Amino acid sequence: MNSNKQILILGIGNLLWADEGFGVRAAEEFGRRYDCGDAATVMDGGTQGVYLLPHIQDCGILILFDAIDYGLAPGTLKVIGDKDVPAFMGAKKISLHQTGFQEVLASALLLGWEPERILLIGVQPEEVEDYGGSLRPVVAAAMDNALAVAAAELQSLGVTVTPRQSAMTDAGSLGPSALDRRAYEDGRPSEDAAFRKGDIRVLALLGAK
Repeated sequence: MNSNKQILILGIGNLLWADEGFGVRAAEEFGRRYDCGDAATVMDGGTQGVYLLPHIQDCGILILFDAIDYGLAPGTLKVIGDKDVPAFMGAKKISLHQTGFQEVLASALLLGWEPERILLIGVQPEEVEDYGGSLRPVVAAAMDNALAVAAAELQSLGVTVTPRQSAMTDAGSLGPSALDRRAYEDGRPSEDAAFRKGDIRVLALLGAK
């Protein structure tokens, strides 16, 4: 790899809305499974939008995980590269974070960012209207292939990608331990106890107006 700039592996999305959290979960799982040493930084970008701009500008190679509505069958993996990425990020929005991140990419480019490589590893979601929901099985099943694409890309750039012998501890995860995928999914109340489409108290107030 010729660039002195760092590689950023970024997961974006909102894990509170089922498959919308795929990008964050993919980045989380990549960091759990693989060690790239100092060659790459793995980050949970969540829905931070413009606050990610400095991190984008500091990297020379950007690998993105996200849930993208391509209009394909749920769980379909689609990989987009370089100049096509901004167009696909805004092609069909499934959430506010996509608008925000499309603007982040555009702003970075306007400010002189010249990436060597951008790779979007996107998965077609099945359900994004389930508040507090987990990844649907068909989307979760695409995780291994998505991670393999990222690992292969890094290796093609000359990065040594070493499988970890054991999963990272909570202390080494990307976010609070309570949001770790296993803890988050195992601790979810039943459908009878937890309304699935948002906070029912807020919806009731909106309906009364």
